[in-house]
Amino acid sequence: MHTPGSTEGPLRSEFANDPDMAELVREFVAELGPRADQILRLHQASDLAELRRMAHQLKGSAGGYGFAPIGVAASKVEDLLIASASAGKQSVEQLRLEVEALVGLCRRAMDS
Repeated sequence: MHTPGSTEGPLRSEFANDPDMAELVREFVAELGPRADQILRLHQASDLAELRRMAHQLKGSAGGYGFAPIGVAASKVEDLLIASASAGKQSVEQLRLEVEALVGLCRRAMDS
């Protein structure tokens, strides 16, 4: 499956050159692939509550590890799910696009 942004260059942490953060950033990046896979599975299974929880967690952690674009993308997924829950409907296509954008950014993340 093609994910938007997947053909773009690597996404690097703001802390890529910070020796104090290097190990933490590596650990965070190592977890992004499995997280991206889980986000896709949750979306495909329509487990929107768990998808929202994962997006919220990623939104909070991504910025702390220097990956603001991932945090922004996760926030868009979370906001869309919150809005759709309160309105009682969701834009299936918009959610798919936002999830794919988030997954694409996660896959581009590099630690150095």
